[in-house]
Amino acid sequence: MTAITPNEVLGATTPMVTVHRRTIDRILVGSGAVVAIVLALAGALLTWGASFSSDYVHDELSSQNIVFPDAEALKGQQREDLLQFAGARVDTGKEAEAYASYIDGHLAAIADGQTYADLSAPERAAKAAVTTAQSTGASAEEIAELQAKATALTGQRTSLFQGETLRGLLLSAFAWSTVGNIAGISAKVAFVAAGAMALLVIAGMWHHRKVATQGR
Repeated sequence: MTAITPNEVLGATTPMVTVHRRTIDRILVGSGAVVAIVLALAGALLTWGASFSSDYVHDELSSQNIVFPDAEALKGQQREDLLQFAGARVDTGKEAEAYASYIDGHLAAIADGQTYADLSAPERAAKAAVTTAQSTGASAEEIAELQAKATALTGQRTSLFQGETLRGLLLSAFAWSTVGNIAGISAKVAFVAAGAMALLVIAGMWHHRKVATQGR
């Protein structure tokens, strides 16, 4: 009696599945076409996003009418790093970042580097000191001195608040500009990838036709 091997048993019970090369080509070509279309759509959307971001930043900054000081003024303030923007109107993300740096330099000089939030407690204390001096019958000279200190702190906080707010808005514009630039680069990459995939699809279709003529 002849022994039956496991392979013979499997071969007897398991039907052989034959996949034609043309079927594989159809699957690859179809998948490639879908990928190419998705990449092209992604590129179009990214292009729109980049354009929207650029227009939005430009329009918002232009409406502020912010202009850099001239070269002489920048040199006098020891901001030679900003000379390339001297006299320029702020309407791009790069210029917004540069002007935010210009504002930051001024803010640092207002209260020895302290911020709007840092001066909150000192301002309250100064106002409380004025109230206490008035209620305890302090001299007019002392009250005037305390009031001058409180007024100075309030003025510093107001300047810091305005400066920090404008600086934050400018940096937000710069961030949007950066996102737009990244979207623009990504759009180009997506279009290149879509083009490459389209070429592969064409090559796959050619190969499919070639195989078809050979009867495989």
